[in-house]
Amino acid sequence: MRAGFPSKCLILSATILNRHLPPCPFVWYNVAMNEYELHGIAAARKDCRRKALVALAVAFTLALGAGAATLAEGVRLDCPSPGGWRFEVSKAAVASGVETVRVTMRNDVESPPPGFSLKWFVPQTDVHHLWTSESTHYGIPWGEAMNSELAAWMPLYAFIDANDGNRFAFACSESLRKVVFKAPVSEGRMGFHCSFTFFTVPEAPLKEYTVEIRLDSRPVFYGEAIGDAAEWICRAAGIEPMAAPPAAFDAVYSTWYDFHQDISAEGVERECALAAALGMKTVIVDDGWQIDLPLGNRPWNGYRFCGDWKPGRHFPDMAAHVKRVHGMGLRYMLWYSVPFVGKDSANFARFKGKFLPVECAGGHVLDPRFPEVREFVASTYENAVKEWGIDGVKLDFIGRFALKDGVVDPAIAENYAGRDMKSIPLAVDAMLAEAMCRLKALKPDILIEFRQSYVGPAIRRFGNMLRATDCPLSMVENRTRIARLRLTSGRTAVHSDMLEWRADETPESAARCILNSLFGVVQYSMHLGDLPESHRRMTAHWIRFAEAHKDALVKGTFRPRHPANDYPLLEGESADERVIGVYEENLVADAGAPDRTVYILNGANTASLALDLRTVPARMEVYDTFGALVDSPVGRPGLQRLAVPVSGYVKIAWRNPAP
Repeated sequence: MRAGFPSKCLILSATILNRHLPPCPFVWYNVAMNEYELHGIAAARKDCRRKALVALAVAFTLALGAGAATLAEGVRLDCPSPGGWRFEVSKAAVASGVETVRVTMRNDVESPPPGFSLKWFVPQTDVHHLWTSESTHYGIPWGEAMNSELAAWMPLYAFIDANDGNRFAFACSESLRKVVFKAPVSEGRMGFHCSFTFFTVPEAPLKEYTVEIRLDSRPVFYGEAIGDAAEWICRAAGIEPMAAPPAAFDAVYSTWYDFHQDISAEGVERECALAAALGMKTVIVDDGWQIDLPLGNRPWNGYRFCGDWKPGRHFPDMAAHVKRVHGMGLRYMLWYSVPFVGKDSANFARFKGKFLPVECAGGHVLDPRFPEVREFVASTYENAVKEWGIDGVKLDFIGRFALKDGVVDPAIAENYAGRDMKSIPLAVDAMLAEAMCRLKALKPDILIEFRQSYVGPAIRRFGNMLRATDCPLSMVENRTRIARLRLTSGRTAVHSDMLEWRADETPESAARCILNSLFGVVQYSMHLGDLPESHRRMTAHWIRFAEAHKDALVKGTFRPRHPANDYPLLEGESADERVIGVYEENLVADAGAPDRTVYILNGANTASLALDLRTVPARMEVYDTFGALVDSPVGRPGLQRLAVPVSGYVKIAWRNPAP
């Protein structure tokens, strides 16, 4: 059997099998791979089995004479227990090297959908790494499952060669419900058994469901393939990401690492005055503002005091407090743990019987399928903007709106009593949509922050600031998380995790925390009042630098290099500038075409940089970490080593820049 199984044959084989067999699973394998199998046919009558094989033979015969095999033609569908569900499968070529496979399943009556998988094989030809939004795997994965849903990651992964080239990138249009995807290695066949699996957890009854997968084998930069796949998910799912206003790209001061829960209006205002003087534009007041306990002896109490969302005793007049911070020139955002109602809150009794069977550190998780729960959440944020004049909200723990594996949904036994929706992810989607509608009506440029892991395409409808998850004191992890977010977040503002460093660090060492985060919007969370003057001067410089070059750093074309090595070289480019961050000793920074001004940042903790220049520059200037000019060396074309202070940078201008 030759390769090149056409889509009409795939549909025909599935249709004929369903016609001649009693309800049973079916699987179509591409014969070019020398595999085909019909699960569950052993129990069928002999004549049904014979007709099924005839159907397969007919489909295979139609494939004779077709062209070269493609990835889509190797995709097969596996449904162990279809029940009364009927499947239709088709494929389409989107562009050279890009194909899609669509599955539509229907039932005559509304019923829970069966689990099914789309599977295919990828040979390990020049494949060296696997990229996912959750992590970069060092080498070849051995089959660990990856998951995505509304509030966790995204159904997208890519195989990469040793030179940052795409080999195969795969994406799925399902952005709300849980998807399990795998790419385990096959030792015998020297490749990967890839799959997307759907409805692995109980789902509300349906009558029809459609999903698509996208397969991309273009020989392009891996970041281009990943970015295109992420945008395709949005289009395929009908998602319009929330616009990021200019304020979403301004430097942020966060209270979390500075204060944790031991926070007061007075302390926030004292730090905000210092933050504004350094050039920060927004403050995020984190957990603790809602706790009504004395300061100084607050052991971490988890989320017992969440759910009423009234200011504690140390925020006696929230509206006046917000107004004073506004007077300093800062926007004001407030933290909320969206799902949690704590056992020490007044609302705990109000929502009794309307929680999911999940608890986290004293916080019980609301069931968003109740309309009164969704109204409570949306009105809470709406009233905060109305009454206190805040400019945005940090919405935390969205991922907790879910049942843990093995937990039975209590709604089933209750026949969904009181719930006007049956699907948890669809209810979360509706809740956030209502909240955003109200907030944008009050303040069109409202700021909404979400953090990893709820950063997938669906969540981009409701947030315009996506932050790397907590990784305190880990500048490398901050850099890698920012890079992964940038690859999949389009024009949404990507933020670093909040920075902190010791006051007894050298300014150059402290600055490395900033340089590792500079290709995202930097959030700062040191106790600013304790920083020595040298640290404040250094911080102020880098805030000015980030503001002056934000088009290249956080808005322009982004190329994170060598993902399997923790992205030791990052490159951002606008129409006028190119900024390159180097984070590993002796890594050569290619300054690129002499068509725009180039800045190369020394984040490698060494006193020099290795550069590759394609022509003689008109001017080279070396700056230290405070922004002071320290040298104007004469450059030459080709490889060279240039003395650059730790956490400093070099600026390169060309004689005749191309238009």
